[in-house]
Amino acid sequence: QVQLVESGGGLVQPGGSLRLSCAASGSIFSINAMGWYRQAPGKQRELVAAITSGGSTNYADSVKGRFTISRDNAKNTVYLQMNSLKPEDTAVYYCNADLTDLHGGWVPMGVYWGQGTQVTVSS
Repeated sequence: QVQLVESGGGLVQPGGSLRLSCAASGSIFSINAMGWYRQAPGKQRELVAAITSGGSTNYADSVKGRFTISRDNAKNTVYLQMNSLKPEDTAVYYCNADLTDLHGGWVPMGVYWGQGTQVTVSS
């Protein structure tokens, strides 16, 4: 089993910033990529940003230039720095991982989910 624990959400005014963290633990041999998803009320869960073990990143068009994803490979932790937040960024944010478990099996993103962390952008 793999555990993903997100933290750092909260209430922030438009234009403000938040930094999310997510630590992965459990039956992990190596992590190939990590990502952040979000789900707003009444909407489907969407990929916000992802980062490979080598540091390559990609972002949803809606957050490019405002959000930055980073990771600490030694700690199996991924971060999401969110700047210039907008009300439409309001959602529950989840992290996820594409990994190899201790049995050598490949676990793609979407198999394990944490509890998420709520981000609310409102004045």
